Amino acid sequence: MTKITEAKILMISADGFEQSELEVPRDKLKEAGATVTLATPDGNNVKGWKDKNWGPEAEAGAAIGDVSADDYDALVIPGGQINPDILRAIPAAVALVKDFAAAGKPIAAICHAPWLLIEAGILNGRKVTSYASIRTDVINAGAKWEDLEVVVDNGLITSRSPADLPAFVAKIIEEIEEGRHEAAAA
Repeated sequence: MTKITEAKILMISADGFEQSELEVPRDKLKEAGATVTLATPDGNNVKGWKDKNWGPEAEAGAAIGDVSADDYDALVIPGGQINPDILRAIPAAVALVKDFAAAGKPIAAICHAPWLLIEAGILNGRKVTSYASIRTDVINAGAKWEDLEVVVDNGLITSRSPADLPAFVAKIIEEIEEGRHEAAAA
């Protein structure tokens, strides 16, 4: 069991993340006492997507290829259409998701971020939610899709949209404090 004040959380993102879906979890988890590191494809800062245009940058702390699931207690993946579409084409990002799943560590994905979970092959038989437009993709990956603000299945935390952020962040904290979960097949 890990207290949130002792937790090390990894967020991964490329350019085009939904601004609030990165900033709100990052800031709320830090406020709760966690250490949060943002890893990006090349270790450089990434630009968000806000109000149908580019938003502010988020400061990177590492490159995705240089981090390991062994060093973190949980993984958080913000959505937006662009970010997860880029990440699912990066082998190191897909491998990282598989490593967190194999270790039974919490993985949180919101909006379109379940596209990366699909690519990692970890949704079969799991209960999840997502942005409504990728519902069919999630179902075709073998998941049971539910239209709820937050769905938790053995450490896998998913939410639909920015409107669900309060419930999403609360469940991330709860799942981290529960500790490791039975490893999911990846």
